[in-house]
Amino acid sequence: MTERLTICECFARDGLQHEDHVPDTMTKAALIDLFAAAGFARIEATSYSHPKQVPAFADAGDLLRHMPRRAGVWYKATCPNLRAVERALADQAAGYGVNEISLLVSATESHTARNLHSTRAEQWAHVAQMSGLARGKFRLVGVISMALGCPFEGEVDPGRVVEDAARFADLGASLLTVGDTIGSASPGRVRHLFSRLLAEVPAITPVAHFHDTRGAGIANCLAALEVGCCNFDSAMGGIGGHPRQIAYGQGETGNVATEDLVSLLDREGLFHGIDLDRMMEASRACEAALGRKLNSKVARAGHLPRNLPQTEIA
Repeated sequence: MTERLTICECFARDGLQHEDHVPDTMTKAALIDLFAAAGFARIEATSYSHPKQVPAFADAGDLLRHMPRRAGVWYKATCPNLRAVERALADQAAGYGVNEISLLVSATESHTARNLHSTRAEQWAHVAQMSGLARGKFRLVGVISMALGCPFEGEVDPGRVVEDAARFADLGASLLTVGDTIGSASPGRVRHLFSRLLAEVPAITPVAHFHDTRGAGIANCLAALEVGCCNFDSAMGGIGGHPRQIAYGQGETGNVATEDLVSLLDREGLFHGIDLDRMMEASRACEAALGRKLNSKVARAGHLPRNLPQTEIA
């Protein structure tokens, strides 16, 4: 594969939403700048969630005001409702907004009712309003949670996910985050779904967002890669996945660890644009910010040099 792979670093948003004790605003800003310096072309910076619902992002506006920016980097904020889009637009007008926002639906009615307090039809109506307000002002990212399994409804019909992808494309989204929210995916299911998405909805680019809840996260990333997916989400140290108060999988969660994913892609000789030494500097800074060792194997063992003779790792 000669096409560049794009990894979106999600520590600062999807990661921190699961933390009891969140770093202060300036520490977040410094971490985000380390991610950009390491070569991440997309960075999930914050969320415009209601501060009472997700206190970790009560400082969204302040963070964006103080956050250094680097040319060529897409900085993303999650927008769960119309008010969130209005806040994103206000920050943009003030000169310090993001250039990418994500809009959320769930693939199942049961999860939509419990997580978004609406029906799928109502949520799609909300998303249509939100995209209408934001279209042409940000790059839009559609998000489908529970795309590969639901704790309330079990298996999810891939056809429904494909239909949702097409709806997001019609609303102007250019990227589609495909969420394995409870970590129930397997490589075969991933290959089937991503093959359909790439073939049937070519107007939107799928992003593999897999949780490592049951240890299959990187295997699922490679399965998506095998069928042509070039965009991935991950988080330094494998933290995050969903808000702290949610307990899918007995409370276990966690994104794919960025360090482990990038290191493996690098050993496969794939072009990802990440400086491995700077990535590890960012990894250490994330551990320092949270005051503990995180769940990256590479953070403990170190990344391998590119030209290590085979006899040394046999």
